[in-house]
Amino acid sequence: MSTRLYYYTGTGNSLWVARQLAARLDGPVELYSLGADYELPDDDCDRVGLVFPVHMWGLPQRVKEFVRQLKARPDCYYFALAVNAGQVAATLLQLRARLSERGIFLSAGFGMLTPSNYIIWNGAQPTEKQQKLFTDAAQKLDRIATIVSYKKAGSIEKGPWWQNAVLSAINALAAPRVAAMDKDFWSNEKCNSCGICSQICPAANIRLESGRPLWLHHCEQCLACLQWCPQEAIQFAKKTAGKERYHNPEVSLPDMLEAAKKRNSPSTPI
Repeated sequence: MSTRLYYYTGTGNSLWVARQLAARLDGPVELYSLGADYELPDDDCDRVGLVFPVHMWGLPQRVKEFVRQLKARPDCYYFALAVNAGQVAATLLQLRARLSERGIFLSAGFGMLTPSNYIIWNGAQPTEKQQKLFTDAAQKLDRIATIVSYKKAGSIEKGPWWQNAVLSAINALAAPRVAAMDKDFWSNEKCNSCGICSQICPAANIRLESGRPLWLHHCEQCLACLQWCPQEAIQFAKKTAGKERYHNPEVSLPDMLEAAKKRNSPSTPI
């Protein structure tokens, strides 16, 4: 019984979830980053999982693009984990509908609560609260692993109906505007031209110009550039100065850069 986990991550929460789940599943498990080149599921793959963050109460663009490439395989078990900081909303219902258009049945979908990384609204949460969220997430992953291991049909987790309706409407309005939101990123005098922002961006949306980052207007709002900047030189408008940065404490910068290096190396698990 083989499993492929495809993850999309900016600050490491989804990578942490994917690693934790992989360690709990039976049989061989391969992890592939949706910020890199990857193989689509082959005929020998029994289970396919998607692990990704909720972006503005909906699916990230990269996940939408991945789903468009999938081909229906009736004997394969598909499941998903939507990583969020409190409101999964109708994200997994959106995924189920998009997979259905491809002739694929989503057998189970789970919301995974992890520390907030959307610094535009708030800085890093206290360490104690983060640890409680990770402990609770690990316990839920134990239950998820049992469901997935036996290829059971599970529920598609969602928010209350009123929340789904309101937040889905906001997502529909906001999603087309995300790519251009990078106009509000800038770097201050702390920037030392290390280039980590350019290397780590899963959308290849940053290049250095005269030693400073330049955003290319196909941003996905993962905030990897801002959260991983060693100098904390990258800011978003006037909303992030002085706020504590966050990335998953069990995911390192070398982990993220190693994934980034493999974007030009097709068919390589990460």
